[in-house]
Amino acid sequence: MAEELSGPARLRALVSGRVQMVGFRAFVEMRAASYGVTGYVSNLPGGEVEVVAEGDRNLLELLLLDLRRGPSGAVVRNVTVSWEEPRGEFEDFSVRYGRW
Repeated sequence: MAEELSGPARLRALVSGRVQMVGFRAFVEMRAASYGVTGYVSNLPGGEVEVVAEGDRNLLELLLLDLRRGPSGAVVRNVTVSWEEPRGEFEDFSVRYGRW
């Protein structure tokens, strides 16, 4: 049976490579806003960027393509992805600072 690719979904992604200090969070925030998805992007202490986003699965797939590309100064080495049930906990998409 084919996996459902439309309807509400939650994307959790860990992006590694040269993804901090290159405008990655601002890039993700801009792309997420253009798709109308909600959630957040945050730097992690190990050098990765965490993205949690909710919205239509098709729009989240587009965001995932952007995460794999990154802004011009980034070098994305790996994107670890998990799909979850949406929780509806976000009102918008934001950059989170200082979580660690």
